[in-house]
Amino acid sequence: MDSHAAAGDPSGVASAGTSTRDDSVRVTCPHCATANRVLRARLAEGVRCGQCKQPLLPGEPFELTAGTFDRHIAATDLPLVVDFWAPWCGPCRMMAPAYEQAAARLAPGVRLAKLNSDDEQEIAARFGIRGIPTLIAFRNGREIARQSGAMDLPHLLDWIRSKV
Repeated sequence: MDSHAAAGDPSGVASAGTSTRDDSVRVTCPHCATANRVLRARLAEGVRCGQCKQPLLPGEPFELTAGTFDRHIAATDLPLVVDFWAPWCGPCRMMAPAYEQAAARLAPGVRLAKLNSDDEQEIAARFGIRGIPTLIAFRNGREIARQSGAMDLPHLLDWIRSKV
């Protein structure tokens, strides 16, 4: 169920009848996976989920699981970049600080998430992940770009900006 609130509501979440699809976007909450419709003009204003009241766009990577992955891919209008990683992976750990910095710099227009490929092997197999870290960029529920291997912050930002 989409959460809705009026443009004048401090939550920044749009209510039924007060906005059009042209001036709002769907954003899935990284905390409770509720789909929210948010006015584009309010994305940078610290909008909160209509259900759990947590920040919708915290400016940091969030964890995906088998239970939340498909919802985040399908029910979000903003570009989403997913880092397929594992805790034992040296290059993954090396890239993690740059990925966190990229999330802060690209918010609120691009969301960054992480999926532990050891814990979620079925999803990793579904996307043909052969090496980690692998980044996959999604827009409107579809994969639009893929990159394997660790990157430093400048290369990571360049890659994401060029693909989304």
